[in-house]
Amino acid sequence: MTDPRPLRQPTGRPVVLVVAPNDELYRGYCLASVAAAYDTVVITPTPLTWEHPHVIDHEQADPYDLDALLTAGQALASRNPVVGVLTWNETLLVNTARLARHLGLPGDRPGVMRACRDKATSRALFDRHKVPSATSVKAATLAEAVAAAQAIGYPVVVKPAGQAGSVGVIRVDTPQQLPDAFAFATTGAQLHGGESTVVLVEEYLDGEEISVECVTHQGITTPVAITRKQLGFAPYFEETGHSVDAADLLLPHVGPIAQAAVAALGITSGIQHVEMRLTASGPRIVEVNARIGGDLIGKLVLLATGIDLPRAAADLAFGRRPDLTPTRHQAAAIALLYPDTSGTVTARGIDPALAGADWLHQTSWILEPGDRVTLPPEGDVDVARVGLVVVTAADAGQARECLDTVTGHITITVAPAA
Repeated sequence: MTDPRPLRQPTGRPVVLVVAPNDELYRGYCLASVAAAYDTVVITPTPLTWEHPHVIDHEQADPYDLDALLTAGQALASRNPVVGVLTWNETLLVNTARLARHLGLPGDRPGVMRACRDKATSRALFDRHKVPSATSVKAATLAEAVAAAQAIGYPVVVKPAGQAGSVGVIRVDTPQQLPDAFAFATTGAQLHGGESTVVLVEEYLDGEEISVECVTHQGITTPVAITRKQLGFAPYFEETGHSVDAADLLLPHVGPIAQAAVAALGITSGIQHVEMRLTASGPRIVEVNARIGGDLIGKLVLLATGIDLPRAAADLAFGRRPDLTPTRHQAAAIALLYPDTSGTVTARGIDPALAGADWLHQTSWILEPGDRVTLPPEGDVDVARVGLVVVTAADAGQARECLDTVTGHITITVAPAA
């Protein structure tokens, strides 16, 4: 059924085209931020729903079908003076770059985006430019994986070269675990949206995992924030929480490594979510994602520093220098809510006494009572999380205390699967 709500009226501002804005929960703030500064048009694979208040025009097309994407983009550009194209969808970076080139608009070459998407290519470029990373070997067969793991030394990480969001990524501690792990990574590599079916065996980087949120304009990269990550469900790498502190003293120490990684990949414009591990031998790059970080990380950066990454992304797509002046100096954090077991959600809720807390910025439920919840590795983030909470505080320590308080007053009840 067609959504009856009207589109937003044009205002005469420059027009930016967003490819696949995705879901409202995780990416709604991105589209709202872009639409606050630009007239916005979108290409979506399905009819518009939540996007209506932010959009002046729309084409429906499969963004993974390049011909369909180019046709839809051309149609929008014929009706609107489009000045830039962007996406925050990891698996559509290459096609979006192709669309920008097709329309004669600013943006890095598709080959640069492909180098970001293909972790084997990324590792080779990091090695060439002497950016600290992880030893990595391609493995087309289990026998090659066994040989690679023996050469690198356990523990190792087995992962798809072209996926996103930790799909198919697993730590392997012993040779006995490797056959199942290789099968897991191979299955992940073949899922929809991957740029490559290659599987990698890599050195395990021990240490805290962080990301550096970066903005690149005309080849100059500015690190603007550090995201500290919480991981769960070992040996998988499920992200269960994030925090950003405007006063994080780590930024000047790891920022230059993030800048070097971005430069090694040939990126000259855009937002980068640069993941790294703080190992005993120093910070080392995990990967560079050429888009705004997921799990509301861009929103955490905004709440903590006042720097608007989606707005910056739109400015860069237009060829403008974004304003990266911090206007806030606090901390923000998110807890992604997983139950203790897979099954059917029977109840979930939060203590009403916390509803008015000024530090509780957002509480959102993803699953309803009666919905099925499936934890990793069988379930991905779409079916494993029941909800999320976002808090703000004066600093990272207080933000952690706020998260502990709110999660201690949340109830999630699941009837276990048979």
